[in-house]
Amino acid sequence: MNVSLLNSRDAALLGRAQRVVPGGVWGHMATRAIGPGYPQFFARSEGCRVWDVDGNEYVDFMCAWGPNLLGYHHPVVDAAALEQMKAADIGNGPTEKMVELAELMVDTVDGADWALFQKNGTDATTVCVMIARAQAGKRKILVARGAYHGAVPWCTPSVVGVTAEDKAHLIHFDFNDAASLRAAADQAGDDLAGIMITAYRHDVQRDQEMTDPAFLAEARAICDRTGAALILDDVRASFRIHLRGSWFPHGVKPDLAAMSKSIANGWPISAVVGGNAFREAAAKIFTTGSFWYGGAAMAAAVATIGILKESNAISHTIAMGERLRAGLDEAARRNGFRLRQTGPAQMPMLLFDDDADLRIGNAFGLAALRHGAYFHPRHNMFLCAAHTPADVDRGIEAADNAMKDIAAAGYVQS
Repeated sequence: MNVSLLNSRDAALLGRAQRVVPGGVWGHMATRAIGPGYPQFFARSEGCRVWDVDGNEYVDFMCAWGPNLLGYHHPVVDAAALEQMKAADIGNGPTEKMVELAELMVDTVDGADWALFQKNGTDATTVCVMIARAQAGKRKILVARGAYHGAVPWCTPSVVGVTAEDKAHLIHFDFNDAASLRAAADQAGDDLAGIMITAYRHDVQRDQEMTDPAFLAEARAICDRTGAALILDDVRASFRIHLRGSWFPHGVKPDLAAMSKSIANGWPISAVVGGNAFREAAAKIFTTGSFWYGGAAMAAAVATIGILKESNAISHTIAMGERLRAGLDEAARRNGFRLRQTGPAQMPMLLFDDDADLRIGNAFGLAALRHGAYFHPRHNMFLCAAHTPADVDRGIEAADNAMKDIAAAGYVQS
C-alpha cells in the first residue's frame, strides 16, 4: 500500500517544467487535469505496473493511455526493436521492415489491400481524411458529436488557436443515430468525401456505447451510394477488440482505417490501411515525416502482431476486464456506491452515479492511488495481457479500500 503520496520529486519536476514548458505538462497525459495529487512524472514501468518518480508503485489500469497491450517491456517485442535499431532505424529511406510490416498488415486486417505508416494516431486520421478527399474530389467529412479524432486544427476539440475555417468542412451527427447520419449526409449534398466513426463511442466523461451494426450498415450504404469513404478511427481500440479490426465482428468493412496506440506495444508508430479502390488516391497525396519510417518501431509492430496471432492475448484482456468489472461492482455494493461500467470489458469506463462534477470520482481515484492502483475518473481505461488475476484482484482490493476511505470522508451519492 502507498501510505502517502508526498509527490515531492514530482512537484519539483513540475515546477522545473513550468519554467521551460508552457503549462508544465501538455496534452491528455497532463494528469494534473484529472485532479490534485495524481503523479505527473514516472520513473519505471514493467508488465502492468508503473512507478512514479517518488517511488510509489501502482497496478496500472491506463496502460499508457492504450499503447501497452502485451505488457510494458515485453521481452520479444523490445528485443526485435532493439535488434533493428542496432542495424538501422532512421536512414535515407525505410528498412526492409517497412515492406514486411505492410505485408503483415494486409494479411491481418480485414479489407486491407495496402498500408501506409506514420507516427501518431492524429497522423493516421488526418491521412485518412486527405485520401478520402483526394479520391472523391470533395470536401465534407461527417464526424460524431463529441468524438475525438486527434489534436490538429481540422478536428481538435480546442477552440483556442483554431479558426472556424479550420473546421468549415466538418458536419456532425449523433453516434448510433441513423436518421441523424442521413441528415448530415443530406447537408453535405454532393460535396461528401467521407464519414469517420470510432470503433465504438468512447467520448470522455460519459457512458461508453457499443456500435450498432445497423447504424454501421447505414453508414456503409451512404458511402456506397455517394462514393464517399467510410473511415474507421481504430486508433484507440486497435487490436484490442479484434485482430482483424474492431468492426470485423459487425461484418462491415471500412474503406480506410486509422490504427495506432497498441499496434507496436508502445513503440511509436501508426498506420493507415485501405482497400484497392483507394490505392490510387493514397499514392497521390503528399504526407511525410522525418521519423515516420523508423525501422525499430516497425520491427516492434511485426513482433507484436506475431504474438497476437499466436496467443490468447486479446481474450485474456477481455477475461481480466470482466474480472475487474465484477470486482468493482461488488466493492461498490459493499461500500454503498452506485457505479456505471460501460464499454468493452478490456477498455472499461468507470463512472459514479450522481457525480456530474466528478467530485466522487476524483476522490476515489486519488484514494486508489494511495492504495496502489491507478484508475482514471473520466476516461476509458485499458487492460493488457500482463494483467494476471492476482493483479486484477490487487486493483479490486485497492478500489475497495479507496471506497471505504471516501465513504468515511463523507462522500455520498444522493
